[in-house]
Amino acid sequence: MTGLLAVNRVPRAFDPSLGSEAREAVGGITPEQGELIAGAAGSSPYLKGLIDLEADWLPQALAQPDAILASIMETARTLPSDQLRPGLRQAKRRLALLTALADLAGAWPLEKVTGALTDFGAMVADVAAKAEIATLIRRGKLPGMTEDDVASAAGMIILAMGKMGAHELNYSSDIDLIVLFDETRYDPDDFYEARQGMVRATRNFCATLSDKTADGYVFRTDLRLRPDPAVTPVCLAAEAAERYYESLGRTWERAAYIKARPCAGDIAAGQRFLDTLRPFIWRRHLDFAAIQDAHDMRLRIRENKGTGGALTIPGHDMKLGQGGIREIEFFTQTRQLIAGGRDTDLRVRGTVPGLAALAGKGWVPEDVAEKLTDHYRAHREVEHRIQMIHDAQTHKIPQSSDGIERIACLMGIDSADLTADLKRRLTEVHELTEGFFAPGPTARAPLPEVEFDESILARWTTYPSLRSQRGARIFERLKPELLTRLAKTAQPDEALLALDGFLRGLPAGVQLFSLFEANPQLIDLLVDIVGTSHALAAHLSHNASVFDAVIGGSFFDDWPGQAVLQDELEQELSQEQDYESQLDLARRWCKEWHFRIGVHHLRGLIDGVQAGQQYAELASAVIAAILPCVVDQFTSKHGPAPGRGAAVLGMGSLGAGRINSQSDLDVIVIYDPLDQDMSEGPRPLATRTYYARFTQALITALSAPMSQGRLYEVDMRLRPSGNQGPVATSWASFTNYQQNEAWVWEHLALTRANPVAGEPSLADDIEGFRSQLVSRPRDQAQVLREVAEMRARLAAAKTPAGIWDAKNGAGRMMDIELMAETGALLSGVAKRDVHAGLDGAVAAALLDVAQAQTLKDCYDLCWSVQCAARLLSGKVIEADKIGEGGSAFLCRATGYEQVEQLQAALQESYDIAAEIIGRVIQEDKDAAQ
Repeated sequence: MTGLLAVNRVPRAFDPSLGSEAREAVGGITPEQGELIAGAAGSSPYLKGLIDLEADWLPQALAQPDAILASIMETARTLPSDQLRPGLRQAKRRLALLTALADLAGAWPLEKVTGALTDFGAMVADVAAKAEIATLIRRGKLPGMTEDDVASAAGMIILAMGKMGAHELNYSSDIDLIVLFDETRYDPDDFYEARQGMVRATRNFCATLSDKTADGYVFRTDLRLRPDPAVTPVCLAAEAAERYYESLGRTWERAAYIKARPCAGDIAAGQRFLDTLRPFIWRRHLDFAAIQDAHDMRLRIRENKGTGGALTIPGHDMKLGQGGIREIEFFTQTRQLIAGGRDTDLRVRGTVPGLAALAGKGWVPEDVAEKLTDHYRAHREVEHRIQMIHDAQTHKIPQSSDGIERIACLMGIDSADLTADLKRRLTEVHELTEGFFAPGPTARAPLPEVEFDESILARWTTYPSLRSQRGARIFERLKPELLTRLAKTAQPDEALLALDGFLRGLPAGVQLFSLFEANPQLIDLLVDIVGTSHALAAHLSHNASVFDAVIGGSFFDDWPGQAVLQDELEQELSQEQDYESQLDLARRWCKEWHFRIGVHHLRGLIDGVQAGQQYAELASAVIAAILPCVVDQFTSKHGPAPGRGAAVLGMGSLGAGRINSQSDLDVIVIYDPLDQDMSEGPRPLATRTYYARFTQALITALSAPMSQGRLYEVDMRLRPSGNQGPVATSWASFTNYQQNEAWVWEHLALTRANPVAGEPSLADDIEGFRSQLVSRPRDQAQVLREVAEMRARLAAAKTPAGIWDAKNGAGRMMDIELMAETGALLSGVAKRDVHAGLDGAVAAALLDVAQAQTLKDCYDLCWSVQCAARLLSGKVIEADKIGEGGSAFLCRATGYEQVEQLQAALQESYDIAAEIIGRVIQEDKDAAQ
């Protein structure tokens, strides 16, 4: 018979006579099954009693264990209400016997044993709760509810916690539950009566499960994981529980909710409740502060339970003791809390799946995860055999040699082998996990002979980030390491002042300091940043969570490209249902990538040109990913966009694909309404008004300051008619304006334009029109006259702010860009970058090849200075104020050894470029006259 329980191993009988007695009581079984029964009954008084009670039923259970398991579940689920108590107890008795024998025989793996116990626990909780709800409804004690509401338990939510939630219920486990009710199902005036009924139902169904009768009990129930159990009723309104967790929830409660799942009652309402708790459980940032919280909790458990001290096997607690099950669970859950807010793949309930997920994402070494998984399964088997002896909710190895021998017998091994194996496993678990929670002191090199300014060190305690006792305590542990790193910098006093500025701007410190304590390698990066880039350091002070990306594992990988970035952001945004949450997520995500580009540039992994391209690709990806969110939000209010929709045309540096870390985004929004005059929605709008408001919504989505800051500043002055024109331009108006009304400077601007987001066919049409318009023949003399006038106006309006202003002024970036745009327009070059435009100037006979190359070299130097300067200070730099670190970066970014050499080269570059451009434009202007 293929359904027979496979006997892959057999326990030994501690008392052979009791084992023989049990085997003789059960007929119609195989010899191997007889040995299994004899070993189980001869070592476990509890199993002996079950076998005696179920001797007639047992042969069929051993013959078809899977079918009998299903039968137990189905019979219990369909019990009539008057048979509920005895019927559930018989079902539990049979389930306990079947799972014990299947476990002892090695027929079912651990996961099947714990899964069967857990599924049964959820089912009986559901049956018992709904029976009580049905009674209350019949008696009119749940206002507004009818018999139809029994199926959803009238809004009662039963959450499985702990091992019950993770499908890891042990052999003699309590079931940890949190019971809530969906108060929205009831009229507000009926709230208190409904709550009173739900409290009564909760007490009664728990009694149904846990009361001991002549037939035994089903499960001991534990409701103490609910919010503030000393003062709250056994059943709370979901909204009250949500308020509690939002305001008072602690780390241990977050950890508990990793395993939480709705198991009975109103499953849908339970899932909705867990969805509302997601931000509480899974923090947006990497939460290394959870390590200390978990460690403190472990110490309290050891103190309260007396499980500290040296490892001895007799009396050792397999759950709470050193190297025990809880150590593995804490290790896993704490790592999940740290990173699960950023990676949904880590949000798994089970311990073994959790370890696998963490290893798969690089948070735990593969070999450590494999060892802990093996030890976890072995620990759970020992735990089950401890509990099988007397059906006691204990995890302690017996003190007596006879007690240990019974466990060894149930495992089919010698007690000496059991003791040795346990000591090895418990020791290795402790060694693998203890260092994570409480790393020992590491040897540090002695501080170099550097005397730091004591007045600066003394004022740190007054900063917001160090005012909390916990933040100050963690920082004191970090301080020696920080000062050691600072002392090794080229200018320690300068680096100290930079760190001081960073700490002064930091609003809170616990999370960041915990991050550094767990990842000391980040301190070098922090010192490098604060000692070099004021702009990055200031950004870090208020966005310290961007360090999360460094820990994420791929921070120093090659640039993925715009398509990958856009796809990643779109996927993350799709998981947020709330519009404001989407905008905040986009800001956080963008800042991490923005920070990454800056750090890569700062450390010389990329040059200024690559940084400029990456900043531009990032901005384009953000616009393209966030635009559909704006569309969906706007559509919900005013209906779908009339006609084809809109496209965003990137202008200036964004269109040319090269921006710096502080760049605004120059954009134009173009829409094509086709023949539609109005939108169709809850609040319809005329087409022109629709797109004007839509454009404002897009600008707000990009530029509004929110809890995560802003994405970008947006500049729309390059649209037709500038600030005097509408914020959104129709396709027909745009083409008409460009063909018949636009100034030459507006056509020059189109040489760099690029559709970056929006309706694909409209974007294609815009690009086709742009290419055609740029390539049409021009009156060269007229163009040059207007360019000369425009250059003069720019010179009058934007005077350079010194030698280090590489953007404004003759021979500098804008001047060379103007020359490149002129070359592109006169030669019909549709490419957008400056180098291509200068090649176009050669084709139009404005420049010779040597002059074009000179301007390219000048522009590249200007760009390198501009990109580096924006990263250093966020504005035009002052060379005497950027410090040694800043000067070193500036020289490294431009290829010069000393700032003085760079300054001289810059001035020479400006002069040469200004002379070439001035001569070309003036000569052509004179020739035209």
